[in-house]
Amino acid sequence: MSTADTTGVPDTTGRDKQDDLATLAKGGRTNVLGFMLRLGARIPFLLVAGRLYGADTLGRFALAVLVVEFAAQIATLGLKRGLAEQLSARSRPDNHVVYDALLLTVMASAVASAALIAFPGAMFPNSAINGLDRLLPLIIFGIAIADVALAACAYRYDIGATVRARSIVEPWAISIAASALFFYSPRDGLILAYVVSMTSAFLTAIWALLRHYGLPKGWQPQPMQLWTMTRRNLPLAAADAIEWGTRRLDLWILGFFVSPTAAGIYYVAQQFSSLPQKLKTSFEPILGPIISRNVAERKYGAVAEHVSQVGFWIIAAQVGIALAIGIPGEAVMGVLGPQFVAGTGALIFLLAAEATSAPSVVAEAALVYLARGRNLWLSIATIALQAGLSLALVIGARHLALPEMWVAACPALGLAVALAAGSWIKSRALSHIVQAPVTSWRPSLFLAGGLAGAAGGAFTLLPRSLEWAELLLGIPAIILTYSLVIWRVGFGPADRELFRRGAKPSPAPACYQGPDGG
Repeated sequence: MSTADTTGVPDTTGRDKQDDLATLAKGGRTNVLGFMLRLGARIPFLLVAGRLYGADTLGRFALAVLVVEFAAQIATLGLKRGLAEQLSARSRPDNHVVYDALLLTVMASAVASAALIAFPGAMFPNSAINGLDRLLPLIIFGIAIADVALAACAYRYDIGATVRARSIVEPWAISIAASALFFYSPRDGLILAYVVSMTSAFLTAIWALLRHYGLPKGWQPQPMQLWTMTRRNLPLAAADAIEWGTRRLDLWILGFFVSPTAAGIYYVAQQFSSLPQKLKTSFEPILGPIISRNVAERKYGAVAEHVSQVGFWIIAAQVGIALAIGIPGEAVMGVLGPQFVAGTGALIFLLAAEATSAPSVVAEAALVYLARGRNLWLSIATIALQAGLSLALVIGARHLALPEMWVAACPALGLAVALAAGSWIKSRALSHIVQAPVTSWRPSLFLAGGLAGAAGGAFTLLPRSLEWAELLLGIPAIILTYSLVIWRVGFGPADRELFRRGAKPSPAPACYQGPDGG
């Protein structure tokens, strides 16, 4: 029986599916490029932070940034994903809707920044407040507004704006600024560099927004429209905050149980492990508009196919990156200095968490339109499981008087277990709603992973004096073996669309043109 038969609604045509696939593939290619650029800039920052500033200063910086970015995530009010739905309604000029969203974001950012300025201890739970530390929350305006602006650009299928802002400007700005500002203030240089990078990304995002939507001619804020938008996006805002929080709760918990040095080492492991996560989150801007359109047209079979397809692309890339970073984990962490090698265990657990979380994120891209309330409760259950496991493991490890970095690895293990459970449950929930199978894992992933692991494992047997070979030869061997197997065995015609540059994506969705234009 076809999907249309089981759902009772018409399914998408083959032409629509091909157009959507081409659009997803084009966005995927753009974001893979962005990932490579971000990787090229992130490694210099970690080297500068680890070698110049040290683990203690890095840990203090990590905890402060964690709280600020969480507040910025809340300040977007779920509009990073909800804006596409608002624009799809086409009841008002697009730029009026966008500027309503930006106004909401400014108002929420003001509340969030005022709260942290009043209670700066939330940003620095295990260290003193120095100099202008109290004013750091003002950068929330730039972070949140940039996120909403980039979501508006993504609605016009401009993923390049996100790549420029988040994968080029932001990481390179913080790497260059951290190097220069160390000579100004070894204590505050990292935080100042963060402000520089986020301000630069904000300006880049605003420039892209103005190119697409222009100035809001004839726009007047409408209080009732703003309230309706806010109320409708509250479940999205909560789900976004929870999903974001699952990647940061582990570090926040550690801020109360371990020293800033241990937190700094864990932060480095988190940064390496988050590299594959960037591939996952970078598909969200292009996946959201396509999913929202298919949901509006009740093409649920297409929703299941797109979620499964993108999920496989993400998992295939994530597993390869996780193997390349995790197998030579000690050598990777040791690049920043001998003291960072102790974070290898945490790194492995965090990489496992990222690999298992992809199905949850792509399923949520559809659930936020099909079952917002259920998705929110599933997200709450996931983060509650993570918090409970992490606290239990940390307290148990401290009770057994285990080494501090063993304690630090416990939240990473709790995160891995919770995300694996959340992925399975959300995928099943979406499959039940659309009455079609939603699956991203394939047997070829395990075959490719096993062979690549064997190839990389051989290099870890080399003497410590040849550790350089583990990085310069082992990592390429892992990636080459994995890529060859997954290409020959795992990728079918639809998967190879990701690499076919001749694909013609659908044009951006038609936009409502009011008397002042869109």
